[in-house]
Amino acid sequence: MRKEIYLGEKATFSKTLTETDVYNFAGICGDFNPVHVNKIQAQHSRFGKPVCHGMLTASFISTVIGMYLPGPGAIYLEQNLKFKNPVYIGDTIVAEVTVSEIDGDRITLNTIVKSSNGKTAVTGNAKVLYAEEK
Repeated sequence: MRKEIYLGEKATFSKTLTETDVYNFAGICGDFNPVHVNKIQAQHSRFGKPVCHGMLTASFISTVIGMYLPGPGAIYLEQNLKFKNPVYIGDTIVAEVTVSEIDGDRITLNTIVKSSNGKTAVTGNAKVLYAEEK
């Protein structure tokens, strides 16, 4: 049964990103950019040390949408992202979604991921379909 969703409703998910998370993500998606997986080369990058993949960081928005708000039964239709600041291995991120519009079974969400370094890492908006399963 579909749960009631209301404007302004929020949900979050947090996770500390590990070196294992970064290497597993690289293996899954095939992005072995040295800035993510090579400590020595990453030291010479603009970041000074390895950074988590932006898409890994952003993927936790999907966790919130699929598991908490709107939750199971939600179908992603659209997502835009702006990458604002890096997330480093060992940082704890908090992904948050906020309901900004409801149009029948279509819900628009403001999305944001913040890092334990105090900075916003990712911002954007998502559109999802949320209807009762038949």
